[in-house]
Amino acid sequence: MNWKRFFLPAAILLALGLSAYADINPTDTIVADKNESKQIEEDLDSLLNLWYVKNSVKSSEIEYKKVSAKEADVKQLSDSVLIKRLGEIPSLIELPYNPIIRRYIELYTRRRTAPILIGLSDYYFPMFEQILDKHDLPLELKYLPIIESALNPRAVSRAGATGLWQFMYSTGRIYHLEINSFVDERRDPESSSEAAAEFLSHLYDMYKDWTLVIAAYNCGPGNVNKAIRRAGGKRDYWDIYPYLPRETRGYVPAFIGAAYLMNYYDKHNIKPVDVKMPIMTDTIMVTKKLHFMQVADVLKIPLEQIRDLNPQYKKDIIPVTTEAYPLRLPLEYALAFIDLEDSIYSYKDSIYFNPKRVVITPKKYSSRNYYASSYKSSYKPPSTKNKTKLTYTVKSGDALSLIAGWYNVRVSDLKYWNNIGYRSRIRVGQKLTVYVPNKKAYTYKKINNMSFEEKNKLVYKNKPNTKTNPNYKYDPNYIYHTVRSGENLWTIAKKYQGVSNTDIMKLNKFTNEDVRKLKPGQIIKIKKKS
Repeated sequence: MNWKRFFLPAAILLALGLSAYADINPTDTIVADKNESKQIEEDLDSLLNLWYVKNSVKSSEIEYKKVSAKEADVKQLSDSVLIKRLGEIPSLIELPYNPIIRRYIELYTRRRTAPILIGLSDYYFPMFEQILDKHDLPLELKYLPIIESALNPRAVSRAGATGLWQFMYSTGRIYHLEINSFVDERRDPESSSEAAAEFLSHLYDMYKDWTLVIAAYNCGPGNVNKAIRRAGGKRDYWDIYPYLPRETRGYVPAFIGAAYLMNYYDKHNIKPVDVKMPIMTDTIMVTKKLHFMQVADVLKIPLEQIRDLNPQYKKDIIPVTTEAYPLRLPLEYALAFIDLEDSIYSYKDSIYFNPKRVVITPKKYSSRNYYASSYKSSYKPPSTKNKTKLTYTVKSGDALSLIAGWYNVRVSDLKYWNNIGYRSRIRVGQKLTVYVPNKKAYTYKKINNMSFEEKNKLVYKNKPNTKTNPNYKYDPNYIYHTVRSGENLWTIAKKYQGVSNTDIMKLNKFTNEDVRKLKPGQIIKIKKKS
């Protein structure tokens, strides 16, 4: 929604002889072209400041030479080739072709920016697609953040638009994004994507035309409505094109150019940069004030890595007062956080949150080497007195958290009994030792030979859950799932064959607000599939 970006230079339109655009001021020609190139360079420079990008590429690696192969140079391709390629992109949104769109295809296939954008898309696009799918929106809308922010969550336009989706302050607040001295959810990839999906849904309700929706996302519905009136009531984007703000005229063509790049970059000898964003992450709900340095020091994770995964926190502080806040970490560190949670909150808390800034080093954690040792050094193992030792064989799809739930033990207990470090993973066929009360040994012994459904039934039958779901009542006709940190209905549905997130919503009578407020520990029903 940054309307200062990616507009089409007037000189190009005039040179192409497009008389419909004769109202463009020719004196803007040189300035416009310079602004366009400058903005792209600024986007790239901003991307290079991201920790993950800096650690994935060297500056020399993006100083590409011009493509020599004729077939890889858009300028050497005929219109018919580009028309055919656009027509083969599966898209609910119309992707037409004309000289304006060709200009943007040439722009986006320039090799300087493309490799990083494509590399970052591996991390962001699955997130965008999941949210767009939840709102029943065309998945092609995932290309909008490319032209809005160059996939940089910290991007800020000259007008103050912020984040991947470039929300202005007022629009962000309308869509319930938290913005204060510590937090700016416009920079949070998930929260801002949810807000963008809601905004796009509202725009589609107004226009019932996706190209008009994209234009209105850029310049606002007021300007689009004004252009429609000036075009005599016509509602086709190319009919109202001459009456749109100059900056918006290139927005839909830029969208099509970005879509082309993401589908045909390999045709232009563009090799994506492998931006090593973690494929597997988890979200921890932080319940106390926390400084990023506390997490970085205890878990031995680079501070910049935490910042890149949590760009919504402006001061490296998670300002918990009454409600919990999310902290996204690579999966292995998220598991470590759970094991060392109390230690992390306590680590130098007087330094980071004492208003007087009186430096008091906690005695228990006076040495940083303490945290370099195994997490077990601060862990008190449970007593095995009056307990029976059992063995569980790991099956496909198992996780430590699931196994711990089946045996009603802590994950940290399982790790201690089996000498599993906080970054270690279990493997199929691995034998795990579990200690259970003598009186329940017979019941728990059966678990090793039970199916996944039978194990869940054993765990969830008559399980109290009044805090997260006061209406919970076990019914043997359903499967029950306990929501884990970082899960949502889409990821949960993928665990059960033939079940969709919509099925889960209907069965549990969830509203959209209920879905957004899904909590770890909450038990939800899953319909059995015959």
